[in-house]
Amino acid sequence: MPRGETSASVEAAIDLTVQMAGVEFRNPVITASGTYGFGSEYAPYCPVEALGGITLKGTTPEPRLGNCVPRLAETPAGMLNAIGLENPGLEEFVKTVLPQIKELPTQVIANISGFSVADYALMARTLRRDSGLAALEVNISCPNVKHGGMHFGTDSQSAETVIRAVKQETDLPVIAKLSPNVTDIREMARAVARGGADAISLINTLLGMSIDVEKKKPVLANTFGGLSGPAVRPVAVRMVWEVAEAVDLPIIGMGGISSWQDAVEFLLAGASAVSIGTGNFLNPSLPLDVSTGIETYCRRHGFSSVRELTGLAHRV
Repeated sequence: MPRGETSASVEAAIDLTVQMAGVEFRNPVITASGTYGFGSEYAPYCPVEALGGITLKGTTPEPRLGNCVPRLAETPAGMLNAIGLENPGLEEFVKTVLPQIKELPTQVIANISGFSVADYALMARTLRRDSGLAALEVNISCPNVKHGGMHFGTDSQSAETVIRAVKQETDLPVIAKLSPNVTDIREMARAVARGGADAISLINTLLGMSIDVEKKKPVLANTFGGLSGPAVRPVAVRMVWEVAEAVDLPIIGMGGISSWQDAVEFLLAGASAVSIGTGNFLNPSLPLDVSTGIETYCRRHGFSSVRELTGLAHRV
């Protein structure tokens, strides 16, 4: 054995790479849109090169100030948000954000949203492979805007139409982000698959609200907001399980992940990768902890590749 090496250091390395829609991620841990800014905000806490990828803050064709405040509220085991897609708009995104993300040493996914099919098509036409992006996540599930947003994610025909329009206008892989606020998530998954989606991410936030009993009015200025955090995880795991059985597309599972155990649960349910959102606010280094935990789990259980975990609970 070479000097300085121990038996532990020469253990066979665990292959953490995952392939989705023709894109290779160095590990299955991605950050969720709306919780990681445009990538640089967390640099002091979590080296981006250690991540499988990051999903950028949602972008719309025109700049948006978002909803009125208050637009955040803590809840038991979670939080409500009604940010309302605050962002600088597509033109500024192309001008200032894209040049910066080309330098990031990880896969970068843009999250796009709109209020009409034409909005989505415009953004897809603008954001193509030469932009430095790895994929487009199509947000058809935002519950915090008055028009568009979640409407496209709760009607299967509309969802299929939007995804098809995006697919026709871009050469990037298309990831459909689905809403949990539906009767049958499998129907929505089949719809976006028909539209040409290359992958699916789920879940987005659950629609909720909170009332201030002293003021006797809703806590959020928008009345309703999106519920995220550990409280939603069982719902998210169930939906990943159902979608994995309904369509043959890679899944990015998300919703309340706050530990590596949570992440492994999503992988076993059928996800190829996981995305961490609200957990970043509590622990900015959580993605690193999750990646390390997954690797340790694989070694302890005799798996040589993280890909062996995907959907394993369906087969055991």
